[in-house]
Amino acid sequence: MQITTKTSKILADEHQNILKVIDALSDECNNLDVGKEINKDFLTKAIDFIRNYADRFHHAKEEDILFKEFVKCAEQEGSCVHCNPVEQMLSEHDQGREFVKEMEQGLIKNNKEKVIEGIRGYTSLLKEHIFKEDNILYPMADESLDKKTEETMLKKFEKVEKERSADKRKYLAFVKSLR
Repeated sequence: MQITTKTSKILADEHQNILKVIDALSDECNNLDVGKEINKDFLTKAIDFIRNYADRFHHAKEEDILFKEFVKCAEQEGSCVHCNPVEQMLSEHDQGREFVKEMEQGLIKNNKEKVIEGIRGYTSLLKEHIFKEDNILYPMADESLDKKTEETMLKKFEKVEKERSADKRKYLAFVKSLR
C-alpha cells in the first residue's frame, strides 16, 4: 500500500525530521557506550524537539485529527476498514513519552545508564512505529477516508501549521543543525 493523500504525505514528511533526530540520538548512545560524557546540550535540545515538534506539532495532526477521523470511519456500519490500529498507535505514543521521561531523568541525575536505556527504548520503538504508520496506517486511512474528510483534515492541519509556525521553524532549524 502507498500513501496517496496530502494529509498522509505531510505526516510522513514530518516523520523524516523525527527520524533524523532518532539517528542523532542513536549516535549519542553509541558515544556514551564508548565512554564519552553525556552531551547535555544536545540531549536537552533533542528532548525539547520530541516534546514539542513530535508531540505537540506532529501529534496535534495525527492524534487529534487523522486518528479521530479514522476511528469515526472504522466505527461506521459497513466500514471498509478491516481492523483499526489507532489504539495500538496511541499506546506506542504513550510508550515513547515514557522513554523520553526516562532520558530526561537520566540527564537530570547525570545517570548515563538511564540515558542510554531511554534512548535505546525510544529509538527502537519509534523506528518500528513510524514504519507502521507510513506503510500501514496512513495507506489504510487514505483508502478509507473520503475526499470531503480529507479536505476537512487539511484545513485543520493548516490551522495547526499556522498556530505553531514559529515552533516549526525552530525545530526544523535544530534538525538541519544535525547534518
